[in-house]
Amino acid sequence: MSGTLFAAARGCLDASTPDDKLALTFAAAEAFARGELVIDEAAPAPEPIRMPGRPERPLLVHPRDLPKRGFGTVDGRAAFIHAIAHIEFNAIDLAWDAAYRFRGMPFGFYADWVGVAADEARHFAMLRARLREFDRDYGSFDAHNGLWEMAEKTAHDGLARMALVPRVLEARGLDVTPAMIVKLRSLGDDATAEILEVILREEVAHVAAGSRWFRWYCERAGIEPAPRFRELLGEYARAVLYGPFNHAARSAAGFDDEELAALEKLAG
Repeated sequence: MSGTLFAAARGCLDASTPDDKLALTFAAAEAFARGELVIDEAAPAPEPIRMPGRPERPLLVHPRDLPKRGFGTVDGRAAFIHAIAHIEFNAIDLAWDAAYRFRGMPFGFYADWVGVAADEARHFAMLRARLREFDRDYGSFDAHNGLWEMAEKTAHDGLARMALVPRVLEARGLDVTPAMIVKLRSLGDDATAEILEVILREEVAHVAAGSRWFRWYCERAGIEPAPRFRELLGEYARAVLYGPFNHAARSAAGFDDEELAALEKLAG
């Protein structure tokens, strides 16, 4: 593969089937690592954000229309794995959109988000393989579109995107995954628990990338990060903030004490 990173990112965003999105993502990440994708400073402006390529299923519904299922049944466990797989599938697009949409950034920004896209694709592939062991597949259950909706809201502002997508929506996994792992192991589902342990470990680095570039944007604009983060939480994220928060994991992912206090206050 050769060409520009922006064209490759757009191709990954447009891919509509899981197989195509994974294949293109892995190929683009490998080509970028080999130096075959150039960052074209003369590229035309990114196109307005729209829905990325998606398969016909899962059907996207309002979160309140998704049934509550416990872990105790095979169907409930499969639905849980599907929900996590859907988050990872969205996360592939979110990483590629960051690489595609925000121009004029340092090389490290693009390297970070290409790497995140490849990680998210690998996570999705692991979860999809596990789902198939339950005789289900991606698309067997309905899902919601909350992650991509936040991408649309922050398409105009890289600072807001870095603050709110990695550090709020995706960071939610740092808070809830440890308890999920404990629950799965108590049910004897070590296979799913081990996948979640890989995801949890690697998601710390993904959220840390969001923290790093959020602070980069703030420094460039001469803005103090913690007060701006608090303002953005109040403006965009009040409805999607839920405690308790995993302070240890979030600290490892670049949150400082003032930001953690703001999360606690707004979620309370």
